[in-house]
Formats: sequence, structure tokens, C-alpha cells
Amino acid sequence: MSGHSKWSTIKRKKGAIDAARGKLFTKLGKEIIIAARLGGGDIDGNSRLRTAVQAAKAQSMPKDNIERAIQKGTGELGGDNIEELVYEGYGPAGVAVLVEATTDNKNRTVADLRNLFKSSGGNLADSGSVAYLFTKRGQMIFEGGKHTEDQIMEVAMDAGAEDVSESDGAVEVLTEPSSLYEVKDAFEKVGMEPDSASFTYVPSTSVPVEGENVEKLMKLMEKLEDHDDVQRVHSNFDIDEKLLAELANK
Repeated sequence: MSGHSKWSTIKRKKGAIDAARGKLFTKLGKEIIIAARLGGGDIDGNSRLRTAVQAAKAQSMPKDNIERAIQKGTGELGGDNIEELVYEGYGPAGVAVLVEATTDNKNRTVADLRNLFKSSGGNLADSGSVAYLFTKRGQMIFEGGKHTEDQIMEVAMDAGAEDVSESDGAVEVLTEPSSLYEVKDAFEKVGMEPDSASFTYVPSTSVPVEGENVEKLMKLMEKLEDHDDVQRVHSNFDIDEKLLAELANK
């Protein structure tokens, strides 16, 4: 199982990411702002915004917060100029790391990320240093066995998805980036709402991580995910399944 899937598994099991509700609302709000800015404030006509609002509601984000975020995105309310950026770096054992961030202060964000990488035995790298090792894909996750892999496979393939796979009780659907929301809409039409829908970066190669580097890498990943400006983290690490289970259950 590649790094992008393994890290998702660890996050689901540990439940440590975005533990603070205020921090979570900040991240959800930024996604809503950007979605509304790019595609308008009409939820029915803006699939990315609809997905962002659904994610916010699933986390019990107050309706007023959601509406304010939409208004900031459409320009009805003043607000900071939030940008979407992707940072690249190397973690312990030389694993490649891509960090998706939304920020109103690039200088602050890059300084923070540089320090996090350095403190974990890695380093922030120049643009293009590791991005070529990943392919951007749309990703949907179905949790908890609400639908079988065969049921999901049938809808996904009919809608033009690229791949469907099951791991640790969750089913992952991958699509071309441009098809993510179209495929998601196909699931919604048949009453099969994915638990998450976003973009991911799938690595073309993996780097084995062993010994003390495992804990260093996991700490780096958690610190990155915990940062207010970071939305998602992707890596190409490969960790032994038994060790992965031990980490997830700690």
C-alpha cells in the first residue's frame, strides 16, 4: 500500500488529526472560501463548494460560519486574500513529501514549514524537486462498510473512474482530476455519498522507511497536518504492515 493510502489509514485510526474543533473549522472555512471564489456561491452549480460545505456540515460547523465563508469567497464580505499553494520537501529516510496549503501569508507559511521539516530531520525543497514523483488524482473515500466494494465499483466504472480499491475497511475511488466532482455526482444520484472527496497525489515510486526514521516521519506528518495552513499532506513512504498497525493503535 503506497504512502498516500497508508497515511490516510493512520489518520483514520489514530484520530489525532484536527483534534481541535477551532483549528478544523479554520481549515474547512478556507476550503469553502476558495471554492466559492473559483466557482461562485451557488452550491447547486458549484460541485467543489457543495463538497466543501458537506464536509463542514459533517463536522458540525455552524451554519453562520459556512455562510460567512461563502460570502468571503464571493466578495460579499471583506477578508484576507487566501491562496492555494503546494510545497515540496524531503522527510526522514529521503521520502518525498507534498504539502497542500491555503494561506493569507506565504512568508509565514514557508518559514513554519521549513522549521517543521528541519526539526524532523528533513528539509523543504525547491518547487519541482519531488512533484514529478506524484500524479494528481481525484479521490473519494467510502468508510465503514455502508456499501460493498462491488457496489461502489459498479457506479464508479460507469461514471468513468480510474480505479477502486479496498483497504482496512475503507474503499478508495480514484479519478482523473477533472472528473472528480462528476463521478461524485454520479454516486450522489444513487444515494451513495462518499465520506470524503478531494484531490490527492499518488506516488509513482515508494521509499521504504525503517527503524527510528519511522517515528521521525510520523511526527513530521502529524506536525504538518496540525498546522493551521495545511490542508493535506502526501508522501511516498512505505512502512511494514505490522509496524503500521502498531503505530495506528498507539
